[in-house]
Amino acid sequence: MNHDYQFSSRGILPGAQMLFVAFGALVLVPLLTGLNPNVALFTAGAGTLLFQLITKGKVPVFLASSFAFIAPIIYGVSTWGIAATMSGLIAAGVFYMILSVMIRWKGSDFLHKILPPVVTGPVIMVIGLVLAPVAVNMAMGKTGDGSTVIFPEHHALIVSMITLACTVLVMILGRNIFRLIPILVGILVGYIVAVPFGMIDLTAVGDAAWLAVPAFTLPEWNWQAIVFILPIAIAPAIEHFGDIVAIRSVTGKDYFEDPGVHRTMLGDGVATALAGMLGGPPNTTYSEVTGAVAVLKVFNPAVMTWSAIVAILAAFLGKTGALLQTVPAPVMGGIMLLLFGAIMVVGLNTLVKAGNDLSDPRRLTIVALVLVFGIGGMCFSAGEFAIEGIGLAGITGVLLNLILPGKNQTIPE
Repeated sequence: MNHDYQFSSRGILPGAQMLFVAFGALVLVPLLTGLNPNVALFTAGAGTLLFQLITKGKVPVFLASSFAFIAPIIYGVSTWGIAATMSGLIAAGVFYMILSVMIRWKGSDFLHKILPPVVTGPVIMVIGLVLAPVAVNMAMGKTGDGSTVIFPEHHALIVSMITLACTVLVMILGRNIFRLIPILVGILVGYIVAVPFGMIDLTAVGDAAWLAVPAFTLPEWNWQAIVFILPIAIAPAIEHFGDIVAIRSVTGKDYFEDPGVHRTMLGDGVATALAGMLGGPPNTTYSEVTGAVAVLKVFNPAVMTWSAIVAILAAFLGKTGALLQTVPAPVMGGIMLLLFGAIMVVGLNTLVKAGNDLSDPRRLTIVALVLVFGIGGMCFSAGEFAIEGIGLAGITGVLLNLILPGKNQTIPE
């Protein structure tokens, strides 16, 4: 460990506060995808500890669930089940490990050539746009696929719109710590609003044990899940560079040099693979925690060790997971309306920041086909194997960028 890493009991409170910042999105992903929130807490904590070990305790970040994986996990769980979907998430972790080796060998420039903004931008946009119907259905009181009505539409819309409005207002007007937890505040307000409409059932909370081992799920090998999920790992891989740049600008330390981005990428990979082995969502460097580091001026990486320990301990509180699972669909829907739209905007901003003319035939072709293939329902199949949606969009973008004549578009400094 480095000299900046100072582990002491004084880090407990700021560590718990960092976990509080990450908590909204940390539990949002499992709640939306059908995974167990207690398992997500455990794997995030354990993944963060492994990340610190791999990076020599030099980077003050907490690892949490990436929103980019929400759509593939939802589809994977409904199509193949949780255990099979986990094999795809483990493959994503292995993909990050391979990237780590390539970065150590070739440097990070090779990744920019294979995955320039003209590929990653539209793929990220597809992730948000494919999820849009799920958000709308849940906001209107239905299941994510729209097949079943759970709550009356007019009641659901009241709850979801108040949840959405509160989240937006906190995001825009919030100050200090509140600016970092708009999702958590929105969920709390929406939950309270849902009570008089009879949307909350606390029976399961009363029945749950105070202390319980998280309901871990072991993976099952499934080629279809692996091929479907692997292309989605492209987006978080690119986001990882942005997160490391952000935390570098906050602390003033060059983590690209020490411990090296190959180590931080390896940390993400190992943490994601561990989560897949236990039934949790993928874990990657988390931007909201970087914001908290900037606001609270807590640069000691040992604080994140305390965050991880608190997360692991919370995972063994049975009533925590039971309470989280009582959050009604309209509350989740209200959050998702903003969240999935924001993902799409992140992809759009990736293209805008690249500053290239999209009317250029080569770039126009790549962006157009990625969007239409991903959103339009294009599917290529051979026997039981099929590739469509986000997975097809990612593969299409990478292949077109490699085979179409012309120069690759690289990320500007």
